[in-house]
Amino acid sequence: MSPRRAAALGDDGRSLRDHLITTAARLIAERGTAGLTVRAIAREAGVSDGVLYNHFEDKEELLALALHAHAHTVAAALGDPPAPGAGTVAANLRAHLVLGLALHEGILPALAGLVGQPKVLARFAGAEHGAPHWRDRLHAYLTAERDLGRLSPSADVEAATAFLVGVCHEAVLTQIFTGARPAPPDIDALIDTLLSGIGP
Repeated sequence: MSPRRAAALGDDGRSLRDHLITTAARLIAERGTAGLTVRAIAREAGVSDGVLYNHFEDKEELLALALHAHAHTVAAALGDPPAPGAGTVAANLRAHLVLGLALHEGILPALAGLVGQPKVLARFAGAEHGAPHWRDRLHAYLTAERDLGRLSPSADVEAATAFLVGVCHEAVLTQIFTGARPAPPDIDALIDTLLSGIGP
């Protein structure tokens, strides 16, 4: 390992690849992805520009992995949603939706900067990221509640998941494309509407 790489890595035991992902994720959290360059990432990481291409296929791969790391950090800070069978289904769904909205808002600045970078978005969508996506956790929660008999046996879990995910996406897309922060949704009314269709 060269002295330059050793100095960049410090003593935390991370590989240079992980160091670069962590650095890019921190820059995304601080500045978003708009205008984020390989040079800026390399400078912040304490390595030369070319080092990045020894560890990633291209800038798009690095940004996709860094965006997943950023999203994971945001999600970890929000905590876990309620488990199936605990509390009431209405309160649990409300908590799942509040978490989903906060997660989307937390990664909004990064997503806004990627609107003109379809290659990064494609890599982000296809990258392995190690933790279940919020949508998948929501789907699993609804499925478990149906299996416990707390939702109708005929409840369309896929449609219910799409409904709640759509609420989050609408808020994100409105802000990305108009620059205006939308009015917060009436979460209780949304949950009541959903449960009127899938409740026991």
